[in-house]
Amino acid sequence: MPARIIPFPPMEAELVRELPQGDGWQYEPKWDGFRGVLENAGKELALWSRNERPLLRYFPELRPLGDLLAPKSALDGEIVIVRDGALDFDAMQMRLHPAESRIRRLSAEIPAEFVVFDVLVWNGEPVWKLPLEERRARVEGLAAAGFRISPATRDLGDARSWLDRFEALGLDGVIAKKLGSPYLPGSRDGMVKVKEHKTADCVVAGVRWKGDRSAIATLLLGLYRDDGGLDYVGSAAVAARSRAEVAAKVLPLLDESSDRRFSEPNRWGTGELEEAPIRPELVVEVRYDKVQGRRFRHGTKLIRWRDDKEPRDCTWRELIPPRDPNAAGVAELFAS
Repeated sequence: MPARIIPFPPMEAELVRELPQGDGWQYEPKWDGFRGVLENAGKELALWSRNERPLLRYFPELRPLGDLLAPKSALDGEIVIVRDGALDFDAMQMRLHPAESRIRRLSAEIPAEFVVFDVLVWNGEPVWKLPLEERRARVEGLAAAGFRISPATRDLGDARSWLDRFEALGLDGVIAKKLGSPYLPGSRDGMVKVKEHKTADCVVAGVRWKGDRSAIATLLLGLYRDDGGLDYVGSAAVAARSRAEVAAKVLPLLDESSDRRFSEPNRWGTGELEEAPIRPELVVEVRYDKVQGRRFRHGTKLIRWRDDKEPRDCTWRELIPPRDPNAAGVAELFAS
């Protein structure tokens, strides 16, 4: 676990619909990789995920970065893999493998990079307590030492251009950070994110079988409420080419003893597919078009597994950002 001098867990971003405007913001690309805190404040170099999982074993090519760190230092950043000029999240997922020989081979063939976007501690100094402007100056100073640093701008036009190009580059959106704010571990205050495409990370709560239980037809998806309950929110069809992979992950988690059911009646009247609950231990990212009530209006598209994310972090706040109480509502539209 991170040493006590390091603020932890990492600061998070609140999902919003539009980038904030004005002079009080700094914009950065939202990298599509694994969040990581690189630190040497303990007995040896470590790289921690947002949920305190050690990651350096899976990315041994990042170990030489320890030689660039001052003693008792910690940096916040993102582990990414770049292939053909774009970020490759699938290549990241391949690294989470138990075989050390495979990890060594992949680290040589498709090496990862650590992109720094914040300085938390440097040579024992609690830099995280400084305002963003001063921390950013420290980040930029790391470039001369050999670190890869994330670009940043205070120009809204530049930030919007990142959004326009993000799909081709593999970026996951844009982050906006409030100037004058210290680093707030575990908080979503002072930092927001915008995603151009509508995607959601959901818990896999169950499955629907094909008629003879020979294969999984769909994954049943859930999101956690603030009170800890898990809501069924929709389903994602499993493509034929993916059924073996999905079965390998899902079948060991079948929970036939549970009476939990998330499904809703088949609106088309074409018969019901048998379903079964699973232990909520898997997370998937899905693409959707619209939320209606407490459900995805249509079926979602399965994009990828999110082995780096905890199921309990899949909440309604990720799917539906809180509405600005000062924003115009439908009633105001009719008023004119």
